[in-house]
Amino acid sequence: MRELKVGVLGAAGTIAPAILGDLAISAEVSSVLALDLNYERARAAAAAHGGDKTTARAADARAGLAGELEGLDVLINTASYRVNIDAMEACLAAGCDYIDLGGLYWVTKNQLELSDRFERAGRLALLGVGSSPGKTNLMAARAMRELDSADSIDIVAGGRDFDPPGAFSPPYAVQTLLDEVTLNPVVLREGEPVEIEPLTSGGEVDFGEPIGRAQTIYTLHSELASFGASFGCRACSFRLSLAKAVEDRLRELVGSSSEEIAAVQAAALAPSAETVSVHLIVARGSGREVRVRSITRPFEQFGIGGSIVSTATPAVAAVRLLAHGKIDAIGARFPEECIDPDEMFAELATRSCEITVEVEELAA
Repeated sequence: MRELKVGVLGAAGTIAPAILGDLAISAEVSSVLALDLNYERARAAAAAHGGDKTTARAADARAGLAGELEGLDVLINTASYRVNIDAMEACLAAGCDYIDLGGLYWVTKNQLELSDRFERAGRLALLGVGSSPGKTNLMAARAMRELDSADSIDIVAGGRDFDPPGAFSPPYAVQTLLDEVTLNPVVLREGEPVEIEPLTSGGEVDFGEPIGRAQTIYTLHSELASFGASFGCRACSFRLSLAKAVEDRLRELVGSSSEEIAAVQAAALAPSAETVSVHLIVARGSGREVRVRSITRPFEQFGIGGSIVSTATPAVAAVRLLAHGKIDAIGARFPEECIDPDEMFAELATRSCEITVEVEELAA
């Protein structure tokens, strides 16, 4: 096992506290550098969640980041997907591996263009290792073990706060959420990517307890950038279920200026420690339907709810797998290309995530 030096970009954001907390209790990590444009907030996050191994530093993804990464083994980029390319360039210049939480489809496509440069450098860029994309990619890979081939794969995500703070409390960055609900979703039909209207209803889905049945909408998501090629499915989509109050507020914000959105983000309250996140993969083919379900509940050791833990812990699990030599790929890669689902799921099971697999034979 190697002990890795890890940087976390966007350390003042919503997801980073759980990442810092997870890195702090991971024996595979020797030190953590919390990086953010806002040094004071990064320092506060490091002090609250990072333990003795974490220090903070101001950093701008678009100016001088490579210098801050010198000596690190891997960077986890939790900042806006808009800086993914800049962060990858900085990793190439500094000579370290790269992990992010997703690129909202179009940026992910652009990130793949850097794959040859990462290969030549002998470095890995692991694209989309959060809950969705990330965990969902590996859930789909697990589903494919039960099928000879897949006709369709549907991805559905839902989260709920069971002790909401009483004001607007988005599960992650407001601008990213707005992009998801205002940019044209991409779905696969007959093996080809097709754009559909934003906020198209995805119908009602049964998430199981504790969310139950809930309405969904189609949104733009990174899984659609890889599922067709990775799994050979000719139909694929991503649907999201938000709490009604959150979805209603997002609809009100459509068309707002960047300044207005920044003000809303600044005033937003953090989710409570009682959030729960559920993800479903429904794969059909070979006369079967396979349902892989993930539920992530609050993780008491972090004092952070399941919706945030669900996104944070796969990235840190990937760091641990790297340290143990379980991921040996180079270039820009999707999780399903280089991570064994069982190894990832075993890591997540230690972080209040339960994954189940159900197989149903379909009538001829």
